[in-house]
Amino acid sequence: MNHDAEAPATQPGRPTPLGATWDGQGVNFALYAERADAVDLLLFDRPDDAEPAVTIPLRERTGPVWHAYLPYRRPGQLYGYRVHGPWNPDEGLRYNPAKVLLDPYAKALGRPFLWNDAVYDYDVHQPERPSTASNGAYAPLAMVVDDAFSWEGDRRPDVAWRDTVLYETHVRGLTMRHPDVPPRLRGTYLGVASEAVIDHLKTLGVTTISLLPVHAFMSEPHLHAKGLRNYWGYNPLAYFAPEPRYAAFGIEGAVREFKMMVKTLHAAGFEVVIDVVYNHTAEGGRLGPTVSWRGIDNVGYYKLLEDDPQVYADYSGTGNTLDAGNPFVLQMITDSLRYWVEEMHVDGFRFDLASALARELYDVNMLAPFFTVIQQDPTLSRVKLIAEPWDVGPGGYQVGNFPWTWAEWNGRYRDTIRAYWRGDPGTLGEFATRVSGSSDLYDKGGRRPFASINFVTAHDGFTLRDLVSYEERHNHANGEANRDGHKHMLSQNFGIEGETDDPTILERRARARRSMLATLLLSQGVPMLLGGDELSRTQGGNNNAYCQDNDVSWYDWNLDSSDAAFLAFVRDALAFRKRHANLRRTTFLTGQPLPSGCKDVSWWHPTGREMTGDDWGDAHRTTVGMLLCGEEENPSAVGSTRGDVALLTLFAGRRPEPFTLPPTPGGSTWRVAFASDETPRGRTHRAGDTLPLDVDTLIAFEAAVPEG
Repeated sequence: MNHDAEAPATQPGRPTPLGATWDGQGVNFALYAERADAVDLLLFDRPDDAEPAVTIPLRERTGPVWHAYLPYRRPGQLYGYRVHGPWNPDEGLRYNPAKVLLDPYAKALGRPFLWNDAVYDYDVHQPERPSTASNGAYAPLAMVVDDAFSWEGDRRPDVAWRDTVLYETHVRGLTMRHPDVPPRLRGTYLGVASEAVIDHLKTLGVTTISLLPVHAFMSEPHLHAKGLRNYWGYNPLAYFAPEPRYAAFGIEGAVREFKMMVKTLHAAGFEVVIDVVYNHTAEGGRLGPTVSWRGIDNVGYYKLLEDDPQVYADYSGTGNTLDAGNPFVLQMITDSLRYWVEEMHVDGFRFDLASALARELYDVNMLAPFFTVIQQDPTLSRVKLIAEPWDVGPGGYQVGNFPWTWAEWNGRYRDTIRAYWRGDPGTLGEFATRVSGSSDLYDKGGRRPFASINFVTAHDGFTLRDLVSYEERHNHANGEANRDGHKHMLSQNFGIEGETDDPTILERRARARRSMLATLLLSQGVPMLLGGDELSRTQGGNNNAYCQDNDVSWYDWNLDSSDAAFLAFVRDALAFRKRHANLRRTTFLTGQPLPSGCKDVSWWHPTGREMTGDDWGDAHRTTVGMLLCGEEENPSAVGSTRGDVALLTLFAGRRPEPFTLPPTPGGSTWRVAFASDETPRGRTHRAGDTLPLDVDTLIAFEAAVPEG
């Protein structure tokens, strides 16, 4: 090992920006390590080197930041750090200079993490003692990057919230089995941007691709021990570096390939939103590996229990929680967000377990500094911000409580829609509230209907096909004795658990899927589709496939006739939503008359009259009609519904009744736009006609002027 006597000439450098910054002539290195006694910068020549070629003690410290400038060093340089300080876990101090540590601001990984006992900062046989083993051969290494990229006038699609349709998908799973994606590109950023995938997404009708985590991540120890690996990516290793496994042409190309993907998707008209995990890191609890933050400043980066600093506060269920109340941790998060917007050109973020970011000390506070910083930031305040509005700690369920600049995953929407179509009694009233925009949750503080991200399925849980095929989870392949994953899925199997050839059951399942999907697209708010649901994807009943990087999770693009028919239905329903501004309102429905006397929304009893309070109180009622008036909601508002026709939707549910159609505004007729059963499209009916309805059926009508 070479030391500073043989090291290249260094200059003091600057404490900002943090990380490694190439300026065309050399590289500035800056590391926040507030409580450290000393910091060494380690330069590696090759990814397979066990020890650094050069070790440079950092002589300059400004505040809590250690820094140096190295002339002549260039992009591609591999590096890490050793941080010196006391080993005193009782006080939360876990410095161990035997460990090579990853820069928290690493923009690219030049070597991935490798499992070995040396990656732990403690002796695995005597956990109270520090490890003396070098992890130099196993630690992930950062790589200096050149941010230059030819964006060629890249323009963000800038899709209005009211017009947004999210498509949640996984970089790898989307393309691994796609026959028309070149084999080299399958499972990669470039595969997502391939012509075949873009054609599918365009014909489907979505606007915004929401990618599961693309920050570099690693697998958990228990998965490594079982021969499995983290697939979803909710175990972050580096908040600035794209996951290198998704690069088609070597890990050194991950940054460039991610940018190429974004540029291509933008050119095709799609926004790109990425899932981000700033609530915890991959280091886990006190017995987890030490790869970066723990060894740099354990007390500064993490929330530790006041009465026992050896133990981490865990609001994520993964062993630790980042302390967003520390200004330098908050800076790391916001610097990362800005980097992904300004350098990587993403259009927004979905924040995993976002309530954890609102915790000051231990309680959730929606006035926490995190939200204040985001709101005043000229870059971040202008992109799409989506919260998963809960964590696993006390008081963490915060649906409806996030600031007005945020949209939220509406978990109450998901549960209500599932319960209604499953036939649970007493759900009709809340079903109507959720379909009409969840004003009980969001009509406050100037929020709009598009604050609600509506979904029936997401990556976490059953696919849509499995939601109507399984009543129990089947997660044995995860190696946790089928104890992992949610127990309460509000699913149904129609009489047989799992796959079946019974034509009656298959038709019931298909109709239920069509009805739930159509409900999603006919609801006020922003719909989110789980990628692969349109392809009738199954995970075989696994409702927690986070470690299944295989056919369980990868999309199957070989469709049989029923799969193709369902895909066509999804396309038609999305086109219907796009065609009708009435379904994409910017103000909440009120039930009050508009100037013509027609109410913006009215709810109809199967006998052809409006619903009463007693009707809503009938716990066994499931059949109802929703009529949206075709007048403008506000003639001067952006996105007005002026000129749209009236829409009527019949929801039959588990206890269908014959339905007498209500009057149409202006004396027109009702024309069937689409239906989840066999009702022919285009058939017209007059007000007062009575239609027989089958179980689990949805029929959508448009008002149409009679011919002649």
